[in-house]
Amino acid sequence: MKRRILSALYRADDYISGQELCQDLNVSRTAVWKTINQLKEEGYEIQAVSRKGYKILSSPDQITGEEVGARLQTKWLGGEIHYYESIDSTNNEAKRLAEQGAPNGTLILAEKQEKGKGRRGRTWETPGKTSIAMSFLLRPNLSPAQASMVTLVMGLAVAQACRELCGAEAKIKWPNDIVINGRKICGILTEMSAEMECINYLVVGTGINVNQQEFPLEIQDVASSLLSSSGEKTNRAKLAALCLDKFEEYFEAFLRTGDLSELEEEYNRMLAGKDSAVRVLEPGNEHEGISKGINPKGELLVELPDGTTEAVYSGEVSVRGIYGYIG
Repeated sequence: MKRRILSALYRADDYISGQELCQDLNVSRTAVWKTINQLKEEGYEIQAVSRKGYKILSSPDQITGEEVGARLQTKWLGGEIHYYESIDSTNNEAKRLAEQGAPNGTLILAEKQEKGKGRRGRTWETPGKTSIAMSFLLRPNLSPAQASMVTLVMGLAVAQACRELCGAEAKIKWPNDIVINGRKICGILTEMSAEMECINYLVVGTGINVNQQEFPLEIQDVASSLLSSSGEKTNRAKLAALCLDKFEEYFEAFLRTGDLSELEEEYNRMLAGKDSAVRVLEPGNEHEGISKGINPKGELLVELPDGTTEAVYSGEVSVRGIYGYIG
């Protein structure tokens, strides 16, 4: 009920009458009135005017299921939402729910993560009230070989959402980070349960530094936030919902072709370090070259000193700029 009323308030251009809410939601006026009062108690500023109805003026910066869900424009992503004040890891919870039969598109949100997960066993800090920690479950008809491209789809979605909502010059550091001014604001971790020929499920986890101003000493040189970059606070629920809207749009384009051919051009426009020197951190074979963008398989094309081009697969190696975190 709360999510549906919030959604109606957000979608209304102006006031929406109590009668219209009753008819659209098939509930009583008393139920609408009680929910509106409950929202006010939670920090929403809602104006009620006789013969006009209700109008939402402001909302608290929170990442609850009702708040994010009410802002979603998706068809299937986020149909079921689980929210936690604190959790070990949203990815871990998504996998637990997947094993219990949770449906495709299930979304997990947390205000705070105690054991957030990064790529290659690293941790991801998620302090409360300032960041986005979310994971969602996919049950796609894909082969395991296609799974790594889903991370790139999410990266494109986050970068585009940050640009549209915040005006930030967000770029993608292949394969799984978003950077602004060369500093990381977002990390993406995709985990898979699969058999030889098919995927049982994918979990796509995303952590975004939104309104943080301080970072642990060990990452101060490489980490940033949208607030640090722009000087303005961002509504976290609005950004999370837009990221999910964009992902669904891009993911459906990916499913149409089974690769990134429809997204390749847009991705390469936002790729950090394109046409710059990079170091390929392949175990036992570190080498340098020039980043030339991705191909339809999501591999990074690197031009080597001898003039040949290699396609680097994201599941095997990392890439860094020659002079720092990103070139």
